[in-house]
Amino acid sequence: MERILTYAEAIREATEQEMARDPSVIVLGIGVDDFKAVYGTTRGLLDAFGPERVFDTPLSEDAMTGVAIGAALAGLRPIHVHIRMDFVLLAMNQIVNIAAKARYMYGGAVSVPIVIRSVIGRSWGQGAQHSQGLHSLFMHIPGLRVVAPSSPYDAKGCLIQSIRDDNPVMFIEHRMLHAHRGHAPADAYTVPFGKARVLVKGSDVTLVGISYTAVECLRAQRYLDDVGISAEVIDPVSLSPLDMDTIVASVNKTGRLLVVDSAWTMCGASAEILAQVAERLQGSSHIRWQRMGFAPVVCPTTRNLENLFYPNAQTVASAAFALVHDNRKSWAPLHEEAPEIVEFKGPF
Repeated sequence: MERILTYAEAIREATEQEMARDPSVIVLGIGVDDFKAVYGTTRGLLDAFGPERVFDTPLSEDAMTGVAIGAALAGLRPIHVHIRMDFVLLAMNQIVNIAAKARYMYGGAVSVPIVIRSVIGRSWGQGAQHSQGLHSLFMHIPGLRVVAPSSPYDAKGCLIQSIRDDNPVMFIEHRMLHAHRGHAPADAYTVPFGKARVLVKGSDVTLVGISYTAVECLRAQRYLDDVGISAEVIDPVSLSPLDMDTIVASVNKTGRLLVVDSAWTMCGASAEILAQVAERLQGSSHIRWQRMGFAPVVCPTTRNLENLFYPNAQTVASAAFALVHDNRKSWAPLHEEAPEIVEFKGPF
């Protein structure tokens, strides 16, 4: 019988199993010992492993990231939890200039096996400073691995892989994913870096969805199927390293690519994917492509503006339909708000 967990439960289970397996794994961050347990992802860890291995931190992201990096250099494997990616910006020097570079600068004599969990995405109209997806900033930095799993299976496997890796890993979670349910085995397993996952096979258009937008692409695929368009849906899972072979093979088959990101398109993950596809398939005149992401403005607060700002299954399906028909036809399915957006209860 298939074993079903939520995305949050998969992260908690991965953390618990690795802490039980390896006493060097510790968890720190704002709210990790709170009764809400960061969407439930750290629930029970304090009771199981004690305050020396699971502890709250002050509102001092820069200093506490330095503490986590120091702990990693000293032989521990910290999981540093940030409830919002926005405030990881306060620790950029620690992450970019120290964590990402230490192994190279010391000729491999040291490593920084730290996992930095950070949450992105819309919720409760939190607007400009609490809703940003900044993962492309970290894709730009050599020495950092960046993963953004969208399913419970990949969340568990990617986290275990990240904890065991000797390099710093940015682990990206979209808050709209935490309640999603899916298959995840009970035993510990790893999902390798640099391998994309084909979620649905198709022949007319390739949809690449990053993080939560992979879910919206799956919904768009079903809308498109109703109007006779066969969409192939790919979740990159790993953003750095990036599995371009899988994406390019799909585009070479379908001839059309739509990349959808949980972030802005300018200099983003979608731009990188399109650029690499263009480089590899240049000269192929039959290839058409497009990208979608945040509207090019600051994240809004009100629900009506949010619905215009973020891509959704209907806008993705409409864009893919136009791409397949060379923009000679337009169509849009009836708007239905995603259930996780309707049902979101916080706490953040």
